[in-house]
Amino acid sequence: MKLSKGTIGIIAAIVIIGAWAASAYNGMVGVQENATTAMANVQSAYQRRADLIPNLVETVKGYAAHEKETLEGVVAARSKATSINIDPENMTPEKLKEYQQAQGELSTALGRLIAIQENYPDLKANENFRDLQVQLEGTENRINEARNKYNTAVQDYNVKIRRFPNSLLSGIFGFDKMTKFEAEAGAQKAPEVKF
Repeated sequence: MKLSKGTIGIIAAIVIIGAWAASAYNGMVGVQENATTAMANVQSAYQRRADLIPNLVETVKGYAAHEKETLEGVVAARSKATSINIDPENMTPEKLKEYQQAQGELSTALGRLIAIQENYPDLKANENFRDLQVQLEGTENRINEARNKYNTAVQDYNVKIRRFPNSLLSGIFGFDKMTKFEAEAGAQKAPEVKF
């Protein structure tokens, strides 16, 4: 059986379009996975911070027992921050904002806790407290770095799915735009710590 030139042309066009669609799909899957992995790394960094907090609170308790309100505030903020889970596959801007707000409240509470050391010279000199403080500072740097990497991965993903001709397929295959972390309102001002 001999195929006509028109039939061969149609088959060739279908093969080329199919190859392009498969390549575009696989490319979008790759950048989406990079972004979801980056979000998992952000969550891991936040979890590390949450894991350090009980040790820091216990260390401070021994020196500053009457700072109960501050200690309880940190514990409550930690509890709230660890209770909010986000799924990178089904993340909405609202859910990310809620997650970010809870983490911001925890950061503020930690700032108050760290400021307590100024009132307690023995606490400031305590080796455990200093070690925990250094670990928390390192963790905050990791969080910032993880958030920056996440935002870069989301940018790559969003550009990939919105560029032509991928934009023709992204909606069909369910690749929706992802949300980046944004600075909290008022983040340009230094936090004010009061007791």
